[in-house]
Amino acid sequence: MKNILLRSSGRRETGGRWGLLIIIAVQTLLLIGSATPARTAPPVYDVVIYGGTSSAVAAAVQVRRMDRTVIIVAPDQHLGGLTSSGLGWTDTGRREVIGGLAREFYQRLKKHYDNPEVWVYQKPEQNSHYRPDEDAIWVFEPHVAERTFEAWIAEHEIPVVRDRWLDRESGVTMQGNRIVAITTLCGNTYRGQVFLDATYEGDLMAAAGVSFHVGREANSVYNETLNGVQLIPPNRPPCLGRTLPDQQRRPGPSGHFFAYEVSPYVVPDDPSSGLLPRIHDEDPGETGQGDDRIQAYNFRMCLTNHPDNRVPFPKPEGYDPLQYELLLRTLQAGSRHVFGKFDPIPNAKTDTNNHGPFSTDNIGMNYDYPEASYERRREIVQEHRQYQQGYLYFLANDPRVPEDVRRHYNTWGLAADEFTDNGNWPHQIYVREARRMIGEFVITENHLRRRLPTEQSVGMGSYNMDSHHTQRYVAYNERGQAYAQNEGDVQVNPGGPYPIDYRALTPKREECANLLVPVCVSSSHIAFGSIRMEPVFMILGQSAATAAVHAIEQQTDVQGIDFDRLRQRLLDDGQVLEWRDPNRQVRNVWAEELEGVVVDHLQAQFEGHWPTSSAIGPFVGFGYRHDDNAEHGTKLARYQARLKPGRYEVRLAYSAHGNRASNVPVVIHHADGRSEKSVNQKQTPPIEGLLISLGTFTFGEAPAVVEISNRGTDGHVIADAVQFIPVPATTGRDD
Repeated sequence: MKNILLRSSGRRETGGRWGLLIIIAVQTLLLIGSATPARTAPPVYDVVIYGGTSSAVAAAVQVRRMDRTVIIVAPDQHLGGLTSSGLGWTDTGRREVIGGLAREFYQRLKKHYDNPEVWVYQKPEQNSHYRPDEDAIWVFEPHVAERTFEAWIAEHEIPVVRDRWLDRESGVTMQGNRIVAITTLCGNTYRGQVFLDATYEGDLMAAAGVSFHVGREANSVYNETLNGVQLIPPNRPPCLGRTLPDQQRRPGPSGHFFAYEVSPYVVPDDPSSGLLPRIHDEDPGETGQGDDRIQAYNFRMCLTNHPDNRVPFPKPEGYDPLQYELLLRTLQAGSRHVFGKFDPIPNAKTDTNNHGPFSTDNIGMNYDYPEASYERRREIVQEHRQYQQGYLYFLANDPRVPEDVRRHYNTWGLAADEFTDNGNWPHQIYVREARRMIGEFVITENHLRRRLPTEQSVGMGSYNMDSHHTQRYVAYNERGQAYAQNEGDVQVNPGGPYPIDYRALTPKREECANLLVPVCVSSSHIAFGSIRMEPVFMILGQSAATAAVHAIEQQTDVQGIDFDRLRQRLLDDGQVLEWRDPNRQVRNVWAEELEGVVVDHLQAQFEGHWPTSSAIGPFVGFGYRHDDNAEHGTKLARYQARLKPGRYEVRLAYSAHGNRASNVPVVIHHADGRSEKSVNQKQTPPIEGLLISLGTFTFGEAPAVVEISNRGTDGHVIADAVQFIPVPATTGRDD
């Protein structure tokens, strides 16, 4: 949502020129210019898009390229959403899977920066992310992104009406299970054959009666491991919560947890003094438990340290230094996390994002935003702006802040040539998640990890499953002393690019048959944490628009289109629907190519921190995990499979190297007990250079389990895959 929500509706609506049908051009002009628009029936567009995000623009361009009529009804004044509002350090994941209009957008940005004259505040060679020999650029200035979106709109003569807000109470006209028209608060009506909800909030989807979810599902709902409450971050050592000696001090998991024991009370260690601001006194819940909390929002700030373009951080109205007392105590304890995430974009600017335990994320202050009224959302956005501007002012000016921090922040300021109509502040708050549709197909962690099939790919994602914190609460150490801690951060690689199913863009047919949702897609909280990246939203916008046109041409519901035809059109238009790295020098083997039952590392359970890698092959699937040759005796990888009772040869996959351990402990749990093996991972596996046999064992009704640990090991331990191959029954003992 935006930092200005309900402006006066007195302006006339404006649209682009029509070059398709004269009659629609006349109708549109009559609608815009008439003093009594109710006397003229509004035109019926092929596709009506509600929202002004990057997904909305990509969708509109695709409709026009398919020679159909389209209109964007935008609650925004500025097009492009986060892409043109500060998120200039693109979260791409694997760029090879970004195709179609999304890639074209980044290619257009590259052509802009190929012009030496646009480099006003630095030279191209001073920005390491500008590479003349590449086809696209993935870092850029906000105003350049917005101009690129506007150029697309102008080139394709797409009508856009701005500052128009859906009447969420009675503004969706339905006939059966189909939307006929939408009406905005100012009384304007837009009719169409197919509608797209391309908002971050899912307002049209919800107003049309489509099922949705807000918050985190329990792990048990979709058989996931990373959803729900995450008190101990997955695959990371827990933050101990106490101040350690310098030689032992380390940041919490992923750097966003408190690594120092900081009292949560106004008077340190005195509960009667009350909690500091922005800490709640609620039970945080149990790991894996669902709740209605959502990950934190913030503004992606465009900052600069160039003196000719720098505006000092303003002191916001209502500034209260007590709001940052917890930050102050963390800095005084020795943290310098505030120096992070000044990610460079062209012309000596940054995309500055949240970083560390107390930063620009306004944790816990957005819970009611997804379903709030426009007025309440405006209040939430304003509070976030006040908090974040106060955060910057505090770091630059409060005399209690350590001098090195104040000195650093006083070299930075807002970019004077960005967001010039909004006090150099971004127009769009980062709505990391709001509503998520519940369709016939729900994308989960298991689809991203390829544990479950995705049969109707309309695009690919690849970024980490990334959730920011959802709450800040009072934790207790082993001595019973209270300290502040965060909860909700998850950053786990899904194991490579994954396909996104078309059915996750469609509601259940009985709920709505002519609506597509390319942003608030049908997915779980943790799956959405990866899908929610701006390039993916553009990819899905293009695919949704293509499907909308096909539904019109085939005179069917969006759920009933010919998918093979859709797939071919998407491929023809440059979308990437499936991918294997053609340049990979190491050999990888897919699990389905191996005999028997294969459990890859993506299906295994891990204790302790096991980073993912694909540096040394061969391996199964997208890569493997390793113990980082650290914290020996604390790390365990557990592979489990339900097998038809019988005898199986058990094989272990690993990639050999000189830095591997020569004494990796492996335990096989079978029907007759347990067997222990030791594997020398320095040596190349004897079976196709990939697998080593651990022996033959009998398994019954209980799950077969193989465990790999780093107990007493003398090098890196590799956890890749375990293979179970059925063998004829014998009377011999297990190995």
